[in-house]
Amino acid sequence: MDMSKKPVRGSTEMPDHIMLSISDDAKTTMTVTWRTDASIKEGFVLCREDGTDEYKKTIAVTEIFDSDIDSSSLFWAKITGLKPDTKYFYTCGNEEFRSGEFCFTTEPENLTKFKFIAISDHQKGHPFNKPDYSKVGNFLKKVLEENPDTRFILTGGDNTDCGQHEVQWNGMFSGLTGVIESIPYMMTVGNHDNRGFKIYSEEKCEGRYYAEPAEFFDKQFKGSYAYDGPENWKTENYTFNYGNVHIAILGVNGPEEVNDWLKEDLSKCDKTWKLGSYHFPIYYSGPESQNDDAYPMMRESMEMCDIIFSGHEHNFSRSYPIKNEEMFDRPSQGTIHYMLGNTNENPPGSKTLAKVWHPAFYPQEENNQMVAIIEVDGNKMTLTSVLNDGRIVDKCTIDKDKDEIQPFAVAPIFNRTRMMFKGVDLGLCLVRTPPEKKDGTWFAPMATLCTFTGGYVLKEEGKVTCEFMRHKATFFENSDIAIADGQEFKMNAPVYRGSCDQLYIPLEGFCNIFKFKWAYVPRNNFISVEYSEQDFPVSYQA
Repeated sequence: MDMSKKPVRGSTEMPDHIMLSISDDAKTTMTVTWRTDASIKEGFVLCREDGTDEYKKTIAVTEIFDSDIDSSSLFWAKITGLKPDTKYFYTCGNEEFRSGEFCFTTEPENLTKFKFIAISDHQKGHPFNKPDYSKVGNFLKKVLEENPDTRFILTGGDNTDCGQHEVQWNGMFSGLTGVIESIPYMMTVGNHDNRGFKIYSEEKCEGRYYAEPAEFFDKQFKGSYAYDGPENWKTENYTFNYGNVHIAILGVNGPEEVNDWLKEDLSKCDKTWKLGSYHFPIYYSGPESQNDDAYPMMRESMEMCDIIFSGHEHNFSRSYPIKNEEMFDRPSQGTIHYMLGNTNENPPGSKTLAKVWHPAFYPQEENNQMVAIIEVDGNKMTLTSVLNDGRIVDKCTIDKDKDEIQPFAVAPIFNRTRMMFKGVDLGLCLVRTPPEKKDGTWFAPMATLCTFTGGYVLKEEGKVTCEFMRHKATFFENSDIAIADGQEFKMNAPVYRGSCDQLYIPLEGFCNIFKFKWAYVPRNNFISVEYSEQDFPVSYQA
């Protein structure tokens, strides 16, 4: 790599990429991150209390960061010994090259009423050499001007479009200049943040890969956040406290290890509110989405949280309180999954739709921006998702004292067993042919599921053929043998003729053939069928 010629937005002797973050007790510490050219070997922060001229000097920890386009010095300075609820001014750099002066305010003692904002999926890929993040920066400035009591910004991931290429981080920092120097910026890693290409140019991108761990993220923010994550996945997993809230940031790698770490972390937590942020939505809205990246590996720990914030799908949704796939009404009964939409005019690439688990939903297929404003007031938390034109998408209040969520929404409990495919009710298709349980085995007219999703079905005397999801199978009345992809396949029970003369196929056998997952959700009385791959089931037209 030729470092004699710096790239666009490359590092210089002057500090840039200046960012505040919480890595310890927010009442008495604040961490400052910045970047310079690799020729600068040492740096420090000068910090003074508002109303005084006396500066405290904090020497920064520094490391060289060799990226795909540049070589830089990274600096992390943890300012300690601060007073709670106090405004401070600071500059960063060395004796010769110093930043301008910025300010921050520490957390007050015994804080139970405060506000933070959450954003997600604000990545931009264009222009290639200078990706434009100015719209998200301008939107945040407007939101912060309207909410000056905001204490920190939480992201739901996809902070960049391709995080294994520094041009993207340069774009993000450029767009957020004037924001994150004065308010802690707490990032969650998304799949785009650990994405890279072996060939990455304006002309073509080839050889896509996902770094495990998220190499560029981990190197740049190693000293920015608490280094308390699981052994092999630190930096992209970390925790912090603010007031009576504990927040666990969960990366997209190593779910089994993250689950063990999070269980231990939350079991020791005595905060009123336990929140998590994980990029991939568990209770998604996309027709081709799936949650195998985290469930069931992280279910036990995630369901110790009051709320899980997520992103990825670029639209908004809020779930009922959910535990072990069952949907409830009261916040004490489960975890609320809250999808943050997108904050930088990034409409979802595929159609989105409300699922059975969503009492609140907005597809955000308009070209707009969204932010969530979260207001904590003791045992109450109000979450308001608002668009950049002022329209409120959703506003709900979780009240732990009353154990209720307003606006009220009662999770459905069906009097006849329903079937959901990827969270969507088959509706009229099964209104007279519901699933049935016989001798402990679930059966359903699975050809109906095939036609509902756009697959091909051929019904003949005493047999039915289903073809979709790259598999083909024929099922025979009164037989537990199916012909699946040209081979005999023995199922767990024989097919029988049920309601409306439909052939009822054992659910377990059918799902094994077509590579589905399924589960019966007893409280709500429905069968959930999931397909983890992102193929589309529509049948071929000759």
